[in-house]
Amino acid sequence: MQQVRAKKSLGQHFLVNLDIAKRIASTLDDYVGLPAIEVGPGMGVLTQYLLEQGHDLTVVELDSESVAYLNACFPQLEGRIVEDDFLRLDLCALTCDAPQFCVTGNYPYNISSQIMFKVLDYKDRVVCCTGMFQREVAQRLAAGPGSKTYGILSVLLQAWYDIEYLFTVDENEFNPPPKVKSGVIRLKRNGVTDLGCDERLLKTVVKTTFGMRRKTLRNSVRGLVPAGTDLSDALFSRRPEQLSVAEFVELTRRIAEMRE
Repeated sequence: MQQVRAKKSLGQHFLVNLDIAKRIASTLDDYVGLPAIEVGPGMGVLTQYLLEQGHDLTVVELDSESVAYLNACFPQLEGRIVEDDFLRLDLCALTCDAPQFCVTGNYPYNISSQIMFKVLDYKDRVVCCTGMFQREVAQRLAAGPGSKTYGILSVLLQAWYDIEYLFTVDENEFNPPPKVKSGVIRLKRNGVTDLGCDERLLKTVVKTTFGMRRKTLRNSVRGLVPAGTDLSDALFSRRPEQLSVAEFVELTRRIAEMRE
């Protein structure tokens, strides 16, 4: 079978190091038996090891050339190769309404943040999410308060997941090589079922404050509360990168009270 041509428009960089593919597949070792969705399998370098481990696997691939390759090389995936945009799919339908499932992949770097927002939409079912990102994105997702890379997705994901940065992958492990290093991370669902605040408002607060990350909260949240609201409390003298997830939850509760 002829090799698939990497397409710049799809952000394709095919991993060629089989040992790394095997390491990524092993990040789901604790979840064999659960349905798993692989995003952007390309020529199946990761797919082969996920199948070897016995995962109940469905793969989602937008590139028709890659889909043809996968159909030819992985007959055991008949009916499980979905040619579509992952961001537009109903993941519950894709996993036959399984109560829990996993997501993995060597994610297209140009939409990796959108993929993580998609995972958040299914946080009550996605028990584990693993895979490879541009290193800076992977570091950002795992970053804690006080870090320069701590941001919107750091807070929103860490509210629901424990995130580990596992290892770095060099550029020369891909064909064609990307211009950046890559990082592999694992997100495991934590025990939180209720944050104790309005989730939609939390998302607004996090996005608003990090949108003005150099400003103190006193200035950045002013548009979220009624005019003249007293913001003299010490909490509002801080900047968003200084707040933990728990403190963002508390901030959201305080803003909700002010709005009432």
